Amino acid sequence: MRKKLVRTGNSLALVLDKELLDELGIEADTLLELSTDGDVMVVSPVRPRRVDERLKKVMARAHERYGGVFRKLAE
Repeated sequence: MRKKLVRTGNSLALVLDKELLDELGIEADTLLELSTDGDVMVVSPVRPRRVDERLKKVMARAHERYGGVFRKLAE
């Protein structure tokens, strides 16, 4: 897919088609991450990290059991 940039005030904008946005699950309020290697620009949606429920339980149990130790180590 090739696109031209569109002038918006003092900036340039890349307008993305609705079909592409729908395919990627991107909405108007979706945070996007831009990265480059100097030649190529990559635009990708920032997805919330999913934490495994088992890991959450283990972390909560460790905090209950060793919370005082963790606080002392942090000092």
